[in-house]
Amino acid sequence: MAVLYVDQVDPQSGTTLTIGTSGDTFTLGSGVVQSNLNYPAFEAYLSANQSITDDTDTKIQYDTEVLDTDNCYDNSTNYRFTPTKAGKYFVYVQNSLFALTHSTLNIVYNNIFKNGSVYKYSSFSFSNNYGRRASPIATAIIDMNGTTDYLEVFVHIDVTSGTPRAETNTKGTYFGAYRIGT
Repeated sequence: MAVLYVDQVDPQSGTTLTIGTSGDTFTLGSGVVQSNLNYPAFEAYLSANQSITDDTDTKIQYDTEVLDTDNCYDNSTNYRFTPTKAGKYFVYVQNSLFALTHSTLNIVYNNIFKNGSVYKYSSFSFSNNYGRRASPIATAIIDMNGTTDYLEVFVHIDVTSGTPRAETNTKGTYFGAYRIGT
């Protein structure tokens, strides 16, 4: 076996560089990091409690970024993720949803929207056995085109009285995504 030392390998103009053939395995040495996996990626959370309109889809305004590798998450205007690289993305969201009055929380929906429509959701229904707090989690693997596709999160809360809200007391209201492949 020979060792090849280079700083960069480029294909000839107008061609594709192929390394290996079907069935070959490539191993990265200890400490070597592959730079193009799981990017773009972001995670953001809600920094202050947000009032939610009862029985109405309300967009959650995740305004504090934990990370945003490629500047694809808007944390100040649209509160949406618009990745600039096509592929499949693992998306996750949790919202800590709260009724201000005990025993008034009826139904909650946690909705992942793609391009303005519900793509996946999770929900709790208390069916006349009303609660006060719920933290639904939703996850999905979503194909994104890398140009115009975008993701947002809306919640829908129905309470029997009062004004519901999304809470931040334990950073339990967050939204994130990262690319997992083509």
